[in-house]
Amino acid sequence: MDNLTQKIRHRFDHEAAKQVLREKYEAKLLFAHQGGMFRADANLIVLLSSFDTEDVVIIDEFQNPIKVDRPSLLQEAKQRHQEQLNAWMVELAEQSRQR
Repeated sequence: MDNLTQKIRHRFDHEAAKQVLREKYEAKLLFAHQGGMFRADANLIVLLSSFDTEDVVIIDEFQNPIKVDRPSLLQEAKQRHQEQLNAWMVELAEQSRQR
């Protein structure tokens, strides 16, 4: 019974660590741009990619309409998204190796 309890605790600790890691990197996806706060996720990238004008008005994380320079925000969102997901992947792999 003790071995089973140990395995359950270890699995719970691993899942809790994954959750903390996810929250850490989700927070790092937030960034300020032209007076608004945006999340560099797939939704933002797809939204910005769907327009073909320089300036667009979109809703930021605080539900405020913000006029932004679309190419500039798109570039920053793509860069931040890729950097943070790469860092998250590396840290998650490191955690898994330590298991």
